[in-house]
Amino acid sequence: MGADIPRFVRLKCSVKRYGWGKAGKESGVARLYANNSGEEINGDEPYAEFWIGTHESGPSYAVLPVEANGEFQNGGLENGCKRGFCDLVSLKDYIEQNPSVLGDKVLKKWGPNLPFLFKVLSVAKALSIQAHPDKDLAAILHKQQPGVYKDDNHKPEMALALTEFEALCGFVGLEECKDVLQTVPEIIEVVGTASADQVLQISKEDGEEKLKEVLQSLFTKLMSAGKGVISEVVFKLISRLNIKQEVRELTDKEELVLRLEKQYPRDIGVIAAFLLNYVKLNSGEAIYLGANEPHAYIHGECLECMATSDNVVRAGLTQKDLDVQTLCSMLTYKQGFPEILRGVPSSPYIVKYVPPFDEFEVDQCILPQETSTAFPAVPGPSVFLVVAGDGTMRMGSSEELVAKGDVLFTPANTEINVETTSGLRLYRAGVNSSFFE
Repeated sequence: MGADIPRFVRLKCSVKRYGWGKAGKESGVARLYANNSGEEINGDEPYAEFWIGTHESGPSYAVLPVEANGEFQNGGLENGCKRGFCDLVSLKDYIEQNPSVLGDKVLKKWGPNLPFLFKVLSVAKALSIQAHPDKDLAAILHKQQPGVYKDDNHKPEMALALTEFEALCGFVGLEECKDVLQTVPEIIEVVGTASADQVLQISKEDGEEKLKEVLQSLFTKLMSAGKGVISEVVFKLISRLNIKQEVRELTDKEELVLRLEKQYPRDIGVIAAFLLNYVKLNSGEAIYLGANEPHAYIHGECLECMATSDNVVRAGLTQKDLDVQTLCSMLTYKQGFPEILRGVPSSPYIVKYVPPFDEFEVDQCILPQETSTAFPAVPGPSVFLVVAGDGTMRMGSSEELVAKGDVLFTPANTEINVETTSGLRLYRAGVNSSFFE
């Protein structure tokens, strides 16, 4: 960083246009990307994810003053030039050449790389039923199939709702699982009576390991069924629910299953959804997911923060490649409704979300008109994303005007002051505070 004077680094970030994303005219991701990149958006094309970080699948680029480029000329600046800018260098290269921005402890633990990946998601259509491998499995999968599993890192993650947000997350509790088997005969048709009876006859007194063993057997049989069997059974299920809704109000889960089947006809994930918790988040609520936990995002907009990884093992609700055997063998088979995080106020305008993972935490900052606040200095790096309004951010003698779509990287051990006249909403991602304790 030239004279080693702490300063803001603006980032140009990547966008993903997966088919499940919202159309540009409705997508929060599209609006953020347009403001961040200066590019026009296509109102009818899907815009799914806005990526902030160093992962090679969607790298961010540091926008550097022309006079500061000399130190990068031999370190990849030429390769980092994108979108017609000659003053861009990948954030990964920038950090590698300025490792002090991470702080000593972060650098020692994770090397010259940002340990977290920050995203915004605009979900119109359900994502696949999936899980993310732990570090040991990630290393194995990456070595075996590097084209599919892009890195050797684990991917614990947290989703923080920006709007009302729906997801499937983890397995339902034992009693609900038994109720499902008694009210959804199509599952028994797939797995067989013996497998279903194992679940119906078990109790918590049999012990956690036995519960997991029985659930794993049931879920594996269901997910491993042939396409012909699943197609026929899903058809029966949907026909039955369509008849039922003429005589009674369907449950939330039944309504969801009808929606999923319209998106993914005759898909195993339509049935599997009955075994997973249906979670509805309000804006400002969050869920976190450790390694090897099944989940699927359904609809809405959220922030997502995770360890720097792009490893996904899929088993339903997708046209992408499935790896059912790996997914069924890797899951923890924990049961019960997930914890909902509502954040802990750290100042009048800042709420902190701290999941049980070293790599990341997220702050939400909502400033009304004519107010200001400060983010205390922390021993690790941060990225700030403005999602609404405008204002001014200061760090020592460095000052930046910010507005919707702006993304700023800040180095370790720097206090950040923020003020606004019109109102401002921004989010900060950084290394988990507990890591430094």
